[in-house]
Amino acid sequence: MTREQLIPVLEFCQCHQIEFSFINSLHEFGLIEIVTIQQTAFLYYDELPKLEQILLFNKELEINLEGVEVIIRLLERVNQIQYEMNTLRNRLRIYENL
Repeated sequence: MTREQLIPVLEFCQCHQIEFSFINSLHEFGLIEIVTIQQTAFLYYDELPKLEQILLFNKELEINLEGVEVIIRLLERVNQIQYEMNTLRNRLRIYENL
């Protein structure tokens, strides 16, 4: 991962007006990954949509971190099942066309 693909946690916190401890809690729950380079914490750019979704659940819908964790895990599972279904549909189409 290059530095261009990382965002400083403190910068993200300032933009979204949240405490660093909130991001750290998400990391401890295993919901996001934090990378430390030269004593500076960074977030992966790819995780920003998920992180903003977590913020929406927590701030706007007032769901606590435990609830957010359950929701995120369920959404990840749904996405995985949808991917598997699409893969199986594509395989089925191959055999239907024979």
